[in-house]
Amino acid sequence: VQAVESGGGSVQPGDSLTLSCSASDYYAIGWFRQVPGKQREGVTCLDLTTGLTYYTDPVAGRFTLSRDHAKKTVYLQMTSLKPEDTAIYYCATDTWRDGNKCRLSGSWGQGTQVTVSS
Repeated sequence: VQAVESGGGSVQPGDSLTLSCSASDYYAIGWFRQVPGKQREGVTCLDLTTGLTYYTDPVAGRFTLSRDHAKKTVYLQMTSLKPEDTAIYYCATDTWRDGNKCRLSGSWGQGTQVTVSS
């Protein structure tokens, strides 16, 4: 299952931005991000125990995931963006929560750059 992303760009601190990701198997789509020289880290994924979306600590309360079932598309609404949110964001299919981390068994999107800078 291939995931196709769109969105991203350059914004100022405090701004908002929305990313989207479409896939035929969209329900368990999650998001990860990576800064050059660092490991890719989870942002959101599906908590299989509750069926709810899990948000990792750095983004909890600021990022919100929503789904458009008709379009098989997932949206990541990012608010109150900070410079430390700057990264390449990847969506992925078949994600799940593993403690305080996100895992995946599906495929990656192509990645999109998000830059937060004044």
